[in-house]
Amino acid sequence: MSSIDRSQSAGGTRTYEVRTYGCQMNVHDSERLSGLLEDAGYVRAPEGADGDADVVVFNTCAVRENADNKLYGNLGHLAPKKASRPGMQIAVGGCLAQKDRDTIVKRAPWVDVVFGTHNIGKLPVLLERARVQEEAQVEIAESLEAFPSTLPTRRESAYAAWVSISVGCNNTCTFCIVPALRGKEKDRRPGDILAEVEALVAEGVSEITLLGQNVNAYGSDIGDREAFSKLLRACGTIEGLERVRFTSPHPRDFTDDVIAAMAETPNVMPQLHMPLQSGSDPVLKAMRRSYRQERYLGIIEKVRAAIPHAAITTDIIVGFPGETEEDFQQTLHVVREARFAQAFTFQYSKRPGTPAAEMDGQIPKAVVQERYERLVALQEEISWEENKKQVGRTLELMVAEGEGRKDGTTHRLSGRAPDNRLVHFTKPDQEVRPGDVVTVEVTYAAPHHLLAEGAVLDVRRTRAGDAWEKRNTAEQAKPAGVLLGLPKIGVPEPQPAVASGCGCD
Repeated sequence: MSSIDRSQSAGGTRTYEVRTYGCQMNVHDSERLSGLLEDAGYVRAPEGADGDADVVVFNTCAVRENADNKLYGNLGHLAPKKASRPGMQIAVGGCLAQKDRDTIVKRAPWVDVVFGTHNIGKLPVLLERARVQEEAQVEIAESLEAFPSTLPTRRESAYAAWVSISVGCNNTCTFCIVPALRGKEKDRRPGDILAEVEALVAEGVSEITLLGQNVNAYGSDIGDREAFSKLLRACGTIEGLERVRFTSPHPRDFTDDVIAAMAETPNVMPQLHMPLQSGSDPVLKAMRRSYRQERYLGIIEKVRAAIPHAAITTDIIVGFPGETEEDFQQTLHVVREARFAQAFTFQYSKRPGTPAAEMDGQIPKAVVQERYERLVALQEEISWEENKKQVGRTLELMVAEGEGRKDGTTHRLSGRAPDNRLVHFTKPDQEVRPGDVVTVEVTYAAPHHLLAEGAVLDVRRTRAGDAWEKRNTAEQAKPAGVLLGLPKIGVPEPQPAVASGCGCD
């Protein structure tokens, strides 16, 4: 009997909930997990189900120090729910599952399935096997079984999508465990990537984000050092594709041909997320980052010369083992020089299994906290100053869904500018749908958003807006089904509180 038959014979369609922790890769994988489950006959549980589903899947992250504590706390919360709900199943996947394997079932014996980063496509089969055999199924593949983009995927956005161009990472950063969990870099063929982009555009998608754990190293696996810049230019020839973004690049691989491709390809957006991690050369060496401060600032200078209005964001780790006050001052120096639009700042998190965890010179928590607060204060000041420069500019915004939490009470809508800044704007009289494009004038700046308080200057209805309306109408009429394609980022929600690209950028 198939899983669909079994669930129906038990009294109706089984529901599922996927909980995601970590980076863009995990968000990307979670939408594939949703697609796999819907393809197997499951239906998504209502919003806010909080474990009230037949299947609850945890897609985990192993980057942060308290990742495992958070997982086991949530699993403990579900234990009584499972005991009172016959047939309920719990599955754990992702990086922490890849790392801990049998430990999960030992610590939480009510878990039914544990699967890794390389075999997410096995989830429906493992759930069925656990149900039939009435025992936990732990299956961790050591290498990628098939490129995940071949799996069914339920995209959250009708108008913006991720497109994965590679998986894995060849870097050996001493603070990061992810390369050991996701494996060496494996690139997709350019033709397969472009075919997927074209298919997404045909569905109504107008913005895509090229995704890789070290996205601009693309080509190392297929033997073409300029493959990434060529890919950006090729995306520029796809009719109907209005916005192209990518995340996350590594300074080591950020070459002049990539900068030229960004500047010369109209639909590649003037936005760059370039992880710094530290401004100190000794700390960068200890982190095993293959660039130094001068190289990093040189890239920023070249990007600004070629793309004057580019918004540049970054990741920074405070309190890496051995970091002195002078080292920290060098990080502050780079922040002042680079003038990032935003920085995702993190206190160093000791992870078992990484070289940094065994290094001498672990920094006391109080020292790390004090440095972190100084860094945040400086970056807040710079972010606000850079946003004030946007006041008076006329911008085209792609209308977003769910970006402004107070939109209903303020009678505003929200959208993303080409440089990915978040802009809240006055709701126009005419209908505006997510995916449509509006033209506004910026009137006010805050550190993390802009306001356009005047009348909207222009509204352009788009195929992306049509796609959103079509899907929204269909989902109101019946339970959500599988949407083929890949997940969103182009109209991104606030980034998860982990270093982009799983922290190995």
